[in-house]
Amino acid sequence: MLRWRDRVRRSLAYVAVGGGFAVHGYAERASRLAGAVVWTNTPSTAGWPVLPDGCMDLLWTEGRLLVAGPDTHAHHASGPPRRWAGIRFQPGTAPAFLGVPAYELRNRRVELADLWPAGEVRRLTGRVDAAADPATALEEIALARAARAPAPDPLFAALVAALDAGRTVAATADELGLGARRLHRRSLTAFGYGPKTLARVLRLQRALAMARSGVPFAQTAARAGFADQSHLARDVRELAGMPLGELLALG
Repeated sequence: MLRWRDRVRRSLAYVAVGGGFAVHGYAERASRLAGAVVWTNTPSTAGWPVLPDGCMDLLWTEGRLLVAGPDTHAHHASGPPRRWAGIRFQPGTAPAFLGVPAYELRNRRVELADLWPAGEVRRLTGRVDAAADPATALEEIALARAARAPAPDPLFAALVAALDAGRTVAATADELGLGARRLHRRSLTAFGYGPKTLARVLRLQRALAMARSGVPFAQTAARAGFADQSHLARDVRELAGMPLGELLALG
């Protein structure tokens, strides 16, 4: 089974937004921040949909620092093409870093100054703007902030692993020793939505990775955990905003 980062990496060929992976002007590498990914893009990639992946990002673009909250549907960038750099956090870890529960940022892109002191954000923005490599400068900020932030709760990594392996929410709650309501509340804080939505997002990413590697749609549906191919098609339309074949054709 692919790790979440490998599946996200494959989907990022379709993301609108120097490292070990590059396509359509997008490039990424593993971050020195545990579990995170550093990425950049060129203006030519504007317009590609950002698909739900369970992650949150700290973003820089030409004089601005922003946060991308967790998505429950495809996000389409608007405005003129811009340069971007970002830190994509491992699922469930960004709220401790940002000091904000994930549900407050669900399906939103917000200015970092709305979350952190404005003076601090101005100073950090100037630092990234002046850097020869904005992505590395952004990574340094993330590393320094993470060193002062509370450590991520290991429960969330266990939750992602269980749901990503295809376990049901009920079975996962039992394995983690949590009641369904408590698991839901904690998931809202860490991921921005409940465990059922998280399971759907992770299942979507599993399916996209298989389909992009050439696995026939019917086999993709069965292996990713869908009831059938029609179920796969409905989920892709709801979460990605377009049919699976059209989504794959973007690449």
